[in-house]
Amino acid sequence: MKEKLRMLFDEKLWKFLLVGVLNTLVGNGLMFLLYNLAGFSYWPATGLSYALASVMSYFLNRYFTFKYQGSGWETALRFALNIAVCYGLAYGLAKPLVRLIFSGLPKKWAENLAMLAGMGLFVVFNYFGQRFFAFREKKEE
Repeated sequence: MKEKLRMLFDEKLWKFLLVGVLNTLVGNGLMFLLYNLAGFSYWPATGLSYALASVMSYFLNRYFTFKYQGSGWETALRFALNIAVCYGLAYGLAKPLVRLIFSGLPKKWAENLAMLAGMGLFVVFNYFGQRFFAFREKKEE
């Protein structure tokens, strides 16, 4: 058990978090600008910002965080699938949860809060998805 915890809380986690901070500044800055200043609705603002930030995240996590050497296209497809699933789960759960918990909030406040909640859920889902699916290390046979 101790060894499994040590494996999860290693250098890769800290690098992932560092990349995540940069990705958060870029992606979520764009998301809130699109939603609050450009007039995009919830799904287009979150989706477009995640699509653009995910490209940056792919390259940083592939080469810096996980130093992954595997196939380019296969890895890119796994990464894209991971991002799509994590995005759908995180933001799909966040919006109804915020509506349920904060039912009296005006729509604009509730959706901004849901975007914040979605960010948090996304980080958790995405770390495990990237580490154990998108950039998983192949076992030597």
